[in-house]
Amino acid sequence: MLPTDMDQIDVRILDRDYRLAVPAEEKDRLLDAVRVVDDKMRAIRDAGRVAGLDRIAVMAALQLAHDLLGSRDAASTEAAPAADAARRIRRMTEELDAELRRQDSLF
Repeated sequence: MLPTDMDQIDVRILDRDYRLAVPAEEKDRLLDAVRVVDDKMRAIRDAGRVAGLDRIAVMAALQLAHDLLGSRDAASTEAAPAADAARRIRRMTEELDAELRRQDSLF
């Protein structure tokens, strides 16, 4: 029995049918994921380098995970300069505030 906020959907990946349970609000994203996995597995199968559904699935999973981790690393690398800039701005603000407090004490 599914929780009431879950839908059951039937999908086809590499000519095999699967029934999946998914929260209603996640259905479109899951269907997109199914298309990505199916496309990746078909590409591997059609290249003829890997035989057997289980091996094709593992190779597809590894390639997708590699892509995901590469994207995450790229985002992390891009975020580093912004984080550094934010730290520098915060430090300059603190120094300016300290100087303004020192100037106020002169008058």
